[in-house]
Amino acid sequence: MFTGIVEEKGKIQKVISGQSSGSIEIRAKKVLEGTRIGDSIAVNGVCLTVTALRPDGFTADVMPETLRRTNLGSLSLGAEVNLERAMAAGGRFGGHIVSGHVDGTGTIRSMKQEGNAVWVSIEASSGILHLIVEKGSICIDGISLTVAYVDNSLFKVSIIPHTGAETTLLAKKAGDIVNLENDIIGKYIEKLMQPYQGGEAAGEQREERSGSGLTMEFLREYGF
Repeated sequence: MFTGIVEEKGKIQKVISGQSSGSIEIRAKKVLEGTRIGDSIAVNGVCLTVTALRPDGFTADVMPETLRRTNLGSLSLGAEVNLERAMAAGGRFGGHIVSGHVDGTGTIRSMKQEGNAVWVSIEASSGILHLIVEKGSICIDGISLTVAYVDNSLFKVSIIPHTGAETTLLAKKAGDIVNLENDIIGKYIEKLMQPYQGGEAAGEQREERSGSGLTMEFLREYGF
């Protein structure tokens, strides 16, 4: 598990691409401290397993599903990436629960300065947007951020100077692709509520309910 608090920016040293998979070598320093082969490091929000270590970096394999779901396949030599080691059991929880399992990508539409902050607007699919709530959390390229605005086509976050300096987000431009991971709590709630949207579950016919399925009758039935 990760928290979305980026520890350092690494740099792509080598990309090995095959027809269905590949590997990447990343120059890093801080995230190497205490890291062993087999440990997990989030690279632009993608949980990758360390397969080799060097004094100045590490190597990780990238499987086909990762290439399909993320922007790692488009990384070039010298590109900077956000890095975070898996959270230690006794570590501080500075961001939000991040699994490192990216849901999909979004496209930066605009970046606008306002005072000391920068508004970043990101367009995403409906499958990602419907799980984003205003003032909730979103992980963008491994960065835990608070959603400041969301509608049916895009969402916005506001980046303070410290976040801008410590991560790669403000080095991007309109049209660039970013990795997105929805809040895992929202994903579990959606999954658990599906049986109450009507239809069958566990082989039993459920009572038809009006609207979205969450009604006063439902809440009374389950003791709320």
